[in-house]
Amino acid sequence: MTAPLFEEVDPVRGCGCPGCVEGRRTSARPLPGRFRGHPLARGIVVVAAAASAALGVIPPAAALTTPHTSPGPSTPAADGVPETPQGARAPLHGPAGKPAEPSTAPTPATTRTEIIKRAKVWVAAKVPYSMTDYWSDGYRQDCSGYVSMAWGLTSNEWTGSLDQFGVKITKEELQPGDILLFHNPDNPERGSHVVIFGGWTDHMHTDYLVYEQTPPHARSQSTPYPYWTNADKYVPYRYKGLTTAAGGQPAADSKASVPFPGAAHFGPGANNKHVTRLGRMLVAHGAGSHHTEGLGPVRGEAERKATQAFQRAQGQPGADADGRPGPRARELLATGKGRGVAAAGTGSTRPASHGVPGYPGRNFFRPGTENGYVTQLGEQLAKKGFGSFYATGPGPSWGEADRRAVEAFQRAQGWRGGAADGYPGPETWRRLFG
Repeated sequence: MTAPLFEEVDPVRGCGCPGCVEGRRTSARPLPGRFRGHPLARGIVVVAAAASAALGVIPPAAALTTPHTSPGPSTPAADGVPETPQGARAPLHGPAGKPAEPSTAPTPATTRTEIIKRAKVWVAAKVPYSMTDYWSDGYRQDCSGYVSMAWGLTSNEWTGSLDQFGVKITKEELQPGDILLFHNPDNPERGSHVVIFGGWTDHMHTDYLVYEQTPPHARSQSTPYPYWTNADKYVPYRYKGLTTAAGGQPAADSKASVPFPGAAHFGPGANNKHVTRLGRMLVAHGAGSHHTEGLGPVRGEAERKATQAFQRAQGQPGADADGRPGPRARELLATGKGRGVAAAGTGSTRPASHGVPGYPGRNFFRPGTENGYVTQLGEQLAKKGFGSFYATGPGPSWGEADRRAVEAFQRAQGWRGGAADGYPGPETWRRLFG
């Protein structure tokens, strides 16, 4: 009779079954010898080995092929916080554990296309999540190692150092290849996470395509902005070494105004990012009343009327104000030098106060708007104790952080339902600034 054969069974990391959770919790008191791994698997191995010794009919290898089902990629942790432990900063490693030869540049040049292409490689290979293992390209198989790989960095970084390789941007500036970063300095293994932005999946910019390394393996899926959890803590960043595909000039720190393309991009039914950008500029100049359903990339009647209102505000007469942005209108919008659109029925470009001093009207707080009133509102909300929703502080671009802060203030007044919609009306403004 052959002696029972015992082997260590390594469970899939991040498993949420009760046995694995308990095993990780009590890992400070390991069992003697090689009795480690998944609690259920240990029991199966012992029973199978004993049966093999008693009956002599089960090959030893059969006792080691215990099936193990790991949680699916969308299964949240018990407390809603992603389990994404990560290693510290480390050099690149080759397949055999030998250091790879990185580039000498601290921030190697790359393009958005290359970043997304590299990100897709791990997703296609379903690279398993690990804070200690390295993939064949030399990068650590955790969330920060994944971003280090996609950005082409010369080392494996972590959530506490990735910000050094990027510049902060706003939600409105996000483009494929940028990242959303949350670092929890108090406990980096609880909540800290970083993902790659792959592009918006809806015109309201509430969901986006994410590329991320998370248990059990790298994945890509539609995700609510900025993430499933810790929504007020994620900060957008753009890689410093980003270059344009053609000229190769650094684009990360560039704040120069990007010119609009020709009028052909704004014809009826046009669908492109320039339509969205034009809409934001028009709203900022007071033409937001025409966008009753928010801004989007498809040019329709609302966009034509808003453009026409702006053209008339610049003094363009009759047929010249046709609702199609010509070179002059595009220049005035891009530089911010254009005259504001008069409020309907008032004949004035001054905001309607509704009897509340300083209140500009709801049109200044629509999705995509960018103006000084948004900054003024955010700063006052922060003074009143509702600034926790801002990851980088209030700014001129109206976003989800502003809406949630306003909603929290409204609920603090005892308002519910439609009265606490997150958009400041006259009474909200009066109570904030009164």
